[in-house]
Amino acid sequence: MSDHQDLKNPRPAVSRRGFVQGAGAVTGAVALMEEEAQAQAAGKVMGPAAMAITLTVNGKPLKVTVEPRETLLDTLRHKLEHTGAKRVCDRGTCGACTVIVNNKVSYACTMLAVDAVGKKIQTIESLTANGKTHPIVPAFHNNDAQQCGYCTPGFVMAAKGFLDRNPNPTYEQVKDGLGGNLCRCGTYVGVRQAVLEAAKKLKA
Repeated sequence: MSDHQDLKNPRPAVSRRGFVQGAGAVTGAVALMEEEAQAQAAGKVMGPAAMAITLTVNGKPLKVTVEPRETLLDTLRHKLEHTGAKRVCDRGTCGACTVIVNNKVSYACTMLAVDAVGKKIQTIESLTANGKTHPIVPAFHNNDAQQCGYCTPGFVMAAKGFLDRNPNPTYEQVKDGLGGNLCRCGTYVGVRQAVLEAAKKLKA
């Protein structure tokens, strides 16, 4: 077919089938929005109701009411006033929300609060509790391992969990062990040196 014929009989940008499918999807979305609006106007709750749970945070049982969809991070920050863990990526990638759950380093943004019931949760607030400071805290200061501060609480908790498992690490082991945490400021060298310093103080 020549270029002249193509201009006279151009193909439609959207096929008839695609148009019908798209129109159906839009109609369904509008109907769902109308249903939700009617339910809200009638005072109905869409989905499971909130429930009362008890979380053991830094050795203390704390009662809180949460929706089943709420993450541990949101519950800690917005309802229990433990704001050390930070929300940055909210995708389980950066590690800024790192806490320790049952002695395992965990991302609080990927765990539901209801799944943490009956487990021991440690946040960064526990590292300076009862007048005692964990050696990893001053070690971060001594090695200039913090800059903007967003990633720092997560790195501190990841480092604490790492030292619990590896009390006498090498530099390379520290590098690999903290691979799940990211720092936009690039303070990796300072963080690793801080962990090595804290390890020496813990042994002493």
